[in-house]
Amino acid sequence: MTSTGVYISVPFCRAKCSYCNFASDAFGPARMDAYVDRLCQEIAAAPERAERMGVANKWHVDSIYFGGGTPSLLSEAHFKRIFDAFKRTFSLQNDAEFTLECAPGQLSDETLAELQRHGLNRVSLGVQSFIDQESRAVGRFHTREVCLEEIARLRSAGIEEINVDLIAGLPHQTLESFQESLQVAVGTGVPHTSVYMLEVDEESRLGKELIAGGVRYHAHHVPDDGLVADMYLQACEFFGQNGIPQYEISNLARPGHESRHNLKYWKRLPYLGLGLDAHSMLGNWRFQNTDNLTEYLEGKPGPEPEEVSADEAFEERIFLGLRLNEGIELAVLGGHTSHPVIKALEELSKDGLIRIADGRAALTAKGRLLSNDVFTELLTATA
Repeated sequence: MTSTGVYISVPFCRAKCSYCNFASDAFGPARMDAYVDRLCQEIAAAPERAERMGVANKWHVDSIYFGGGTPSLLSEAHFKRIFDAFKRTFSLQNDAEFTLECAPGQLSDETLAELQRHGLNRVSLGVQSFIDQESRAVGRFHTREVCLEEIARLRSAGIEEINVDLIAGLPHQTLESFQESLQVAVGTGVPHTSVYMLEVDEESRLGKELIAGGVRYHAHHVPDDGLVADMYLQACEFFGQNGIPQYEISNLARPGHESRHNLKYWKRLPYLGLGLDAHSMLGNWRFQNTDNLTEYLEGKPGPEPEEVSADEAFEERIFLGLRLNEGIELAVLGGHTSHPVIKALEELSKDGLIRIADGRAALTAKGRLLSNDVFTELLTATA
């Protein structure tokens, strides 16, 4: 048996945020019913799919993560069907971490109760900002009051493991308004926060408007890159001062409250992705589902699975491990000390982007801020 994380994609939203280009959108109940049908079929077929790749297909599941989209829009009946299928296929550990992504104000009491019957113990709230004007500007429906009420309701239901997502770089955001969101987040006492620098995809509505130099979607009020970087550093420093240290580029947590599921990605531990555009890594294989909803509902496969070579696995360990503040142990490089990426790490350390000390290599604070540039440099070295 192998301890495995399971990610379940639910691509439904009440409305699509202006900056979003994920494989998600607003769909009616009929599409949700059809999606759950297809998801249950995929769950049932998972062992056979793994067997075809020569991967162990008997799993102890130690983490479940419902992501989206807004998975909390599914009804309690939908979740009951999903878990009926899930428990026929997987062995769920008693102490498994079970996370649900949720938009504040969009989780019914009935759905919450049903999920808790199946072990829900962690909720990630897509707050993005505690400033109402900033939330409205990108199409969010909630207010600060709704967010605070949701946190209180979850705690009353016995859920203490709560994450709050925040975004640095929203339209109308300033250093002062962002500081207010940080203070509210700390004041809630939640043990985990995620802070993302707004990266506007050119295919999103906001991205297209920014490229066109227009004013729709409040594009003319998006902070410049320098200000966004300042906000990110502001968040890392403020949360650290308040007992919520950074442990990954975008994630901060009180000690012992790190996301066990997400750590699987960064430490190259096995995980299975189910649903639209879901990605998996089992054994030496990586594979993903199609990101086209119609194709997914018709049962069409995604791209062909790819077997990861020893060199590719080595490079992944470096790229993913560097996302963590603890970095990577130089000892794991083993016989790869002549690999071009090692020389690239040494050069990056001269630029103050990588710290090499005490047998480890890790991004510096500046390196985390410029992580895309660091990874581009490392990719160039491995090309």
